[in-house]
Amino acid sequence: MIPLSGDLPKSKGIKSENVESVDVTKGTSTLKRGFAHMLKNGVVMDVTTVEQAQIAEEAGAVSVMVLDKLPSDVRKAGGVARTASIRIIQDIMDHVTIPVMAKCRIGHVYEAKVLAEANVDMVDESEVLTPADENHHIWKWDFTTPFVNGARSLAEALRRIEEGAAMIRTKGEPGTGNVAEAVLHIKKVNDELRTIKSIYDSGDKQELVSKAREFKVSLDLVEETAKLGRMPVVNFAAGGIATPADAAYLMSLGCDGIFVGSGIFKAEDAMERARAVVLATTFWEDADAVKEAQKMINEKQSILGLDVKNLELRMQDRGGSA
Repeated sequence: MIPLSGDLPKSKGIKSENVESVDVTKGTSTLKRGFAHMLKNGVVMDVTTVEQAQIAEEAGAVSVMVLDKLPSDVRKAGGVARTASIRIIQDIMDHVTIPVMAKCRIGHVYEAKVLAEANVDMVDESEVLTPADENHHIWKWDFTTPFVNGARSLAEALRRIEEGAAMIRTKGEPGTGNVAEAVLHIKKVNDELRTIKSIYDSGDKQELVSKAREFKVSLDLVEETAKLGRMPVVNFAAGGIATPADAAYLMSLGCDGIFVGSGIFKAEDAMERARAVVLATTFWEDADAVKEAQKMINEKQSILGLDVKNLELRMQDRGGSA
């Protein structure tokens, strides 16, 4: 069971109010991590319009992520990528019943504040957008709204969790239709989890202290993670997922759910592909069900993939050293 506790004492994001004579507390870690936990085994789809959001909801997505441009278009356009229009976000919120997320730039506190004021259900501090601060991420404990962050390693993930992230996702390489980097990232996380788990089981406290120093996080967080043998928050796969088989493979590697960016709405069979990815994510343990999901799509209509070795822009590197 993933623990839902872990509040930072006196954090600004925890707010109490009295609603109709009932004391209500918002922004606790229990609520933030609990919300993310409710999305487990589901698919979050990137959308740019109301029509795409409605297709995602009809296909069975557990949430939508609103952007100004899909990651592949961000990659092509170049320049500075910013958070989506608030009008579009609110329009989508008015037309779907599932949770609505939106991206802000790494380190851009006020984009995050604006999204929180717009009442989005979760903020993604995302490397898909152009970072506002390469050296510092947002201190997420100051927000009542939960955050999701990308990570390529356990160290990166734990630093984001210590900043207050309620959900982690692999970074992968967004907008490429190439799942290789997402696979690399989750396998690295799994290897590092096994390492600290074995250290914890051996009772070597001094080595755990060394790992905490290496990861640049508190010993308490490393110990909690080592004891669990997994992250203390849900960990989704993201970056380059384009087919039902991609989604099922990442679920089999231990991911708790799937983010799909350009893979659906840059394909020519978006509606069927959306349904197929949801089906494969839900029934990833059943190879026959994944086969049936794969039959629902036409590979000739998939997004044209990119070889990550030849990329000039590697979005996954953004904010990685912080």
